[in-house]
Amino acid sequence: MKSPITGKEMVLKTDLIEHDFRKEKFEIVYHYYWCEESKEKFEDERLTQLNLNQVYNQFRKKHNLPFPEEISALRDQYDLSASKMSEVLGLGINVYRNYENGEIPNSSNARLIQLAQDPKEFKRLVQLSDVLTTKETERVMSRIDELLLKDEFVNFDLQNYLMGERTADDHTGYRIPNLSKFTEMVVFYTYETEPWKTKLNKLLFYGDFCHFRKTGLSISGCRYRAIDMGPVPNNFNSIFEHICERDEVDIYHTAFPNGSIGEQFKPHPKRGFNDTIFEEDELNTLREVVAKFGKSNTKEIIELSHEEEAWQKNFQDGKKLISYIDAFKLKKM
Repeated sequence: MKSPITGKEMVLKTDLIEHDFRKEKFEIVYHYYWCEESKEKFEDERLTQLNLNQVYNQFRKKHNLPFPEEISALRDQYDLSASKMSEVLGLGINVYRNYENGEIPNSSNARLIQLAQDPKEFKRLVQLSDVLTTKETERVMSRIDELLLKDEFVNFDLQNYLMGERTADDHTGYRIPNLSKFTEMVVFYTYETEPWKTKLNKLLFYGDFCHFRKTGLSISGCRYRAIDMGPVPNNFNSIFEHICERDEVDIYHTAFPNGSIGEQFKPHPKRGFNDTIFEEDELNTLREVVAKFGKSNTKEIIELSHEEEAWQKNFQDGKKLISYIDAFKLKKM
């Protein structure tokens, strides 16, 4: 970015600061451009949003407020438009859409939204609101009955088993873990590079962490752990096995002279890449990772990942989960 004062290119810098928000203080990695001649700090739209996202994420987590994707998922769960959901909840037209777009709900509205996540409670809200047409009510009630029946007979949550608890915090990049998005990331990297498993783990790590560095949010909400071979998705073997069993990708096994077995990921002939699941900025991040590491072999990308502080300190401390806050210190992207 060029300085509006001198017209010269400025340097991107970061400082650890306390940011005031709603009479509370939150520590963030503050990003800004520094004009050397004028000694002034500047932000563009992207940096402003990145700085704000860090504050909003911590505020939501501290006060147990729903994140935007949780709010969007709620109306998808009941197949209602944002305006209709606003009416059912008594929030006023378009209020729900504003929450989906990032506006932080007050505590009472947040609790109402969280209450509505329970099909039994939402059924009562629909009955009390009396704002839907007869046809809309029948459709929503049918959907609620399906969900209640599913809850009655299905006690095992596969996504929770594979991706962990559905909470947003610094270990998920302030996203609710999303198996579908994670799967599509695997498909993308498989189409682009046909990687061996160890390399794929690093590509996934850099995809999620680089996007967090740019936006304050991960792509998939996956948790990553520091192990001997570098950062890896937590529970990656079970996740990959599930993805392969569903014919999302194919995994080919190769025996090496030293007795080890290599696993290479290749596209499944009947499974294409679905780019509609991603936002354009998320796709751009995935492409940037491929441009940077696509031609790297497994040994090279392991060595690069071992230079990241995100891996070093968590591996030394006992193969711990990696906080996405460490994304701001990435060296290789």
